[in-house]
Amino acid sequence: MTYRLTDEHEELRAVVRELAEERIAPRAAEIDETAEFPWDLKELLAKQDLLGTCFHERHGGTGLDAIGQAILVEEIARADATTSLIPIVQKLGALPILLAGSDEQKDRYFPRLASGEWLIAFALTEAAAGSDVSANRMRARLESDCYVLNGSKRFITHGSVANLLTVFALTDPDAGGRRGMSAFIVETETPGFAAPRVEHKMGIRGSPTAELTFDDVRIPVQNRLGAEGEGFKIAMETLDRSRLSIAAQAVGIAQGAIDAAVRHAADRQQFGQRVADFQGIQFMLADMASQTEAARQLTYAAAARVDAAAWDLPYWTSSAKLVAGDTAMRVTTDAVQVLGGYGYITEYPVERMMRDAKITQLYEGTQQIQRLVIARQLLQRAGVGAEASDRRETSA
Repeated sequence: MTYRLTDEHEELRAVVRELAEERIAPRAAEIDETAEFPWDLKELLAKQDLLGTCFHERHGGTGLDAIGQAILVEEIARADATTSLIPIVQKLGALPILLAGSDEQKDRYFPRLASGEWLIAFALTEAAAGSDVSANRMRARLESDCYVLNGSKRFITHGSVANLLTVFALTDPDAGGRRGMSAFIVETETPGFAAPRVEHKMGIRGSPTAELTFDDVRIPVQNRLGAEGEGFKIAMETLDRSRLSIAAQAVGIAQGAIDAAVRHAADRQQFGQRVADFQGIQFMLADMASQTEAARQLTYAAAARVDAAAWDLPYWTSSAKLVAGDTAMRVTTDAVQVLGGYGYITEYPVERMMRDAKITQLYEGTQQIQRLVIARQLLQRAGVGAEASDRRETSA
């Protein structure tokens, strides 16, 4: 299966890059310092129709293909990882509805999400259920024409600013998480819902990561996604696709660090010559650039598999996230090294980029979980390990 960037892809890159350099990059340091959600940039992206890229035109979206969506995230993350999470999470939260929602549910919610009027979040992880999603404990009890939700969620990106949530809870506790979990759409204005705590984080500091509580939250039966017991399947199919966005984010962070390192090395003088003229520095920059390009091309190849709904899609998206996340961490660390002492102070962006890069190795499945997914796909290809392939666990 091959892929090719079209003229439309390159035009999209140019438009988003200009927007990111002129409007987003100048805000990045302030967002990091204040740890405040950038509502102004959310509105900017909404006005540019960049929050509706995963939605069909009939719902007010632009219907970009997966490569186009990856380019969008990459170019924003090159300027600021926090802001890149706005379109990432808009897609992540909506994916369960895209995959399992009814036409009525899509018609009800997608226009507001595509326009950016509403934000959505994906509420899967719990305090005792991170990588082991099947250990979820939150309950959903059917009462007449309503489900009553009780429990809590942890580490939910944008959970405190979202208008809408896709939530996973046990409708059959005896069956366990794999067979007894169901998925729901919850409006955050519903009585009994609260976001009492926002985490203080190493990176992506302007993106709120919240604890959510549900105390007898009543939602209509019509807000269930799919059938009872399909929640685990919906969550896994969502993450198979959404981790591609994290790979794109990681590529963007790495590219931003390379750009900053090259500029500094070309301007900085030591021992009577430019730092960029030292062979040791040139070797570092060459490794950083080639590794980032490899991660980028793997991400685009995975995106082509997403568009084709390939049977081995999990292998490709997990591989892309694994390689891109590790590359971002390595490249940003090397960028700090290239800048020396300047790289360690907040006046220069690479220390922020290094802190931001770390999360790409953690959320939507740690790197260890990605290796499990990849290995199980390899065993499945070889016709062995079928039982292992049914025991999929991942993290949001």
